[in-house]
Amino acid sequence: MSDSTVNEIDVVLLSEYLERHVDGFSGPITAEKFAGGQSNPTFLIQAASDQYVLRRQPPGKLLKSAHAVDREYQVLTALSQSEVPVARALHLCQDCDVIGSMFYLMSYEPGEIFWDPALPAVAMDQRKAYYSEIIRILAAIHNLDVNKVGLAEFGRPGNYFERQIGRWTQQYRAAETDHKPEVERLILWLDAHCPAEDGQVSLVHGDFRIDNIIFYNGEARGRAVLDWELATLGHPLADLAYFCMCLRLPPSDHGKGLGGLNRVELGLPTEAEIVNQYCVLRGVPSIDNWNFYLAFSFFRLASIVQGVYKRAQQGNASNANALAMGKLVDVLAHMANQLIE
Repeated sequence: MSDSTVNEIDVVLLSEYLERHVDGFSGPITAEKFAGGQSNPTFLIQAASDQYVLRRQPPGKLLKSAHAVDREYQVLTALSQSEVPVARALHLCQDCDVIGSMFYLMSYEPGEIFWDPALPAVAMDQRKAYYSEIIRILAAIHNLDVNKVGLAEFGRPGNYFERQIGRWTQQYRAAETDHKPEVERLILWLDAHCPAEDGQVSLVHGDFRIDNIIFYNGEARGRAVLDWELATLGHPLADLAYFCMCLRLPPSDHGKGLGGLNRVELGLPTEAEIVNQYCVLRGVPSIDNWNFYLAFSFFRLASIVQGVYKRAQQGNASNANALAMGKLVDVLAHMANQLIE
C-alpha cells in the first residue's frame, strides 16, 4: 500500500460528514498526516472551528482484529473521567464510504513529546519529576476498575503471559527468515519459566513508552497518553517491564534508549527506583521474577521487529528503514539472553 493511498482523504466529503455528526464542528478543513510509522495513519485536522486529530484504519484489506480504531475509541471514551489523561473522543465513524476506512476524531492536545528518554531538553533537576509523572500515569491505568469504566469485556483475562508467549512465538515463526540460536533459547526459557497465574488483571496499554505521552509545555504533567492500538485486558507487569525494557535499549537510529548511559549523572531514576515507585503507587510488594517480565518484553519486541523485517524483504514494509531493523532482532535476543543466564 503506497503512502499516497494512505494519505488520500476527500476533505470536502469529510468536512460535510463531520459537520453533521460532531457538535460545533465547522469547515472548511485541511488534513495533514503526522510523520512517523503509525500503523493507523493519523492526521491533524485544521478546521474553521478548531484543531482535531483523526485516526483511521489503512485502506484496503486488513487482517482480522488488526488496526482496531474502534477499540481505541472505546478506551478513550472509557477513560474520559479517570485519572488517566487522554484526548477527548469526539466521534467514531464505521462507515467506510466516507474516507475509505473506519476512523475516529479526537481532540488535539498541544504539548511536548520527548523522543529521547535522557530528556536533554529538560533541566537536570526536573528530570526525575517527569519520570515520576510517567509512573503515576502507568499506575493509574493499572489501578482502574475495568468494571466501573465499562471495559470488563475488553479482553480475555487469565493466563496472560502463557497466551502471549504462544502468540508471539507463532508470530515469530511466521516471519522467521533464518535460524537464530539465541531466539530459540529464549523461547524455550520463557516456556519453562512462565510464572503461575496470580490473578492480576488490568487494562494494559501495550506500547507504554515515553514518546507515547504528551506533556503540558514546560511542566512535568501528562496531558494525554497516545496510541492505544494494542490495549487490552492483561497482566499489569507487562506494561511496566516493557517501559523499563525500552529504557534499557541502546541508543540507535531506530529508537533511543538509556543503555550504556549513567542515569545518576543524567539526573534520571534508576530502574530500581522506577519499580519501587510503581509498587508503592499500586500497593503491591516487591516484584518476583522480574527478569522473566523483562525477557518476555525483549522477545515480544524481537517478534514485532522480525515481522517488519520480513515484510521489508518482501518489498511491502511501510518503513523505508525496515531492512536495517532486521539487525535489531539479534540485539534484542542477545540482551534477553543476558537476563536468563
